[in-house]
Amino acid sequence: MTELTVRVLTDDDWELYRTIRLAALKESPDAFAATYDEERDFSDDLWHERMARATRLVAEGADGPLAVASVRAQAPRDGTDDAMAELFGIWVRPEHRGQHVAVELVRAASGIARSMDCRHLSYWVGTDNGPAVAFASSYGFRVTDTRRPMVARGHQPTEEDDDEMMMILPLADDPGSVASTSV
Repeated sequence: MTELTVRVLTDDDWELYRTIRLAALKESPDAFAATYDEERDFSDDLWHERMARATRLVAEGADGPLAVASVRAQAPRDGTDDAMAELFGIWVRPEHRGQHVAVELVRAASGIARSMDCRHLSYWVGTDNGPAVAFASSYGFRVTDTRRPMVARGHQPTEEDDDEMMMILPLADDPGSVASTSV
């Protein structure tokens, strides 16, 4: 694989984020709770609002953007006061999967979570998405007992909907830990 960089997108990068997000929704429609048809018609203002709601990351190579992910702070889990961040919307172009692109996105997201004084990074994964579960497990995420239905916005959950499970990555205090790598 050629050289890879991961960078935080700014509001000025909203069109790049929109382009790669729509590519992700089109290529992997079952991996997200949103749909391409829904998001392609979002207004420019809504894309700007989305940029402000989370830190957006892009992995880029010689041939342009290869992957995207987002991270944001979230409320602590029940029974704990540990600050937590959530990793979501991760997607890698099919021709770059298995080349450690997703690992670099998780490293960057972990560094951002640590900079927000978070002790854990959560990641919701479809229970039927074996590759995503295997990837997250290999990186150190562990399955919790928390589940939720995976449904598109505006859709009422049904018993036929797929489930998502929460996976948690403890963010180590050890500066040598892969989870403490920053962008």
